[in-house]
Amino acid sequence: MAERALRVPENVEGPFFVDSSCIDCDTCRQLAPDTFADQGEHSYVHTQPRNPAEERAALRALSACPTGSIGAVDKRGIAAAIADFPLELAPGVFYCGFNSRKSFGGNSYFVVHPDGNWLIDSPRYVEHLARRFHQMGGIRHIFLTHRDDVADAEKWAARFGASRIIHRWELSSQPSAERVIEGIDAIELAPCFLAIPTPGHTRGHCVLLYGDEFLFTGDHLWWSRARRGLHASRDVCWYSWEDQLQSVLKLVSYSFEWILPGHGQRIHLPRAEMRSQMARLTRDLTP
Repeated sequence: MAERALRVPENVEGPFFVDSSCIDCDTCRQLAPDTFADQGEHSYVHTQPRNPAEERAALRALSACPTGSIGAVDKRGIAAAIADFPLELAPGVFYCGFNSRKSFGGNSYFVVHPDGNWLIDSPRYVEHLARRFHQMGGIRHIFLTHRDDVADAEKWAARFGASRIIHRWELSSQPSAERVIEGIDAIELAPCFLAIPTPGHTRGHCVLLYGDEFLFTGDHLWWSRARRGLHASRDVCWYSWEDQLQSVLKLVSYSFEWILPGHGQRIHLPRAEMRSQMARLTRDLTP
């Protein structure tokens, strides 16, 4: 729980604040950019909510924060904000919220599908989400992009009898996973669900392409608000930057409209513009 005595000095005065336990994961800035900003080492409140919509967004950020670093004087709207999760991004595709400190605040997603629902990477295990997932048909598959963002996947699998899917080279993070991806070739896991190995950030990192529309990218690439374009960073590449460059090039041959990352901003663009963004990214990254 955030402590007002530990609030960071950049906060503007008012009912919402961020304290010094913030790990600068970007969750609050994605959910409530009108309220929260980046100091460089932590988030802070740059503008207090000015209307009910901004207050609701700030309370969603408070609920999703993996470290409980956001405080509010008045939390009367918190129950309604929590009830918003999972938050629908497009028909049948949801952002889970309740980011986990175990994955440094990584985002996770939920896909409703008639042949069984999918969880992509793992949120914190909380009963509110468990009840909502149950109401929406449960979880059949849990796709884990890489070792960093598994969080409470084992608990979710046990609760719903779900099958966890992860690459062989990431298996040490989920040694009891039910399905293991091998090699570096794309593999269809189920109709409309294509796993594409994208080594670089970690050796066994994979992305998931759903319906030739949604690309769940883990920590492979994301939308940069500062650059106003797609981005991949050498600074957070733990295995091989050269392999990551080749993995980015691999994705150019695919078509999609959404980038849904574990870390970084999600983005929805027309298909042609997304292709242009991918081409621009490859040019920017190519030595």
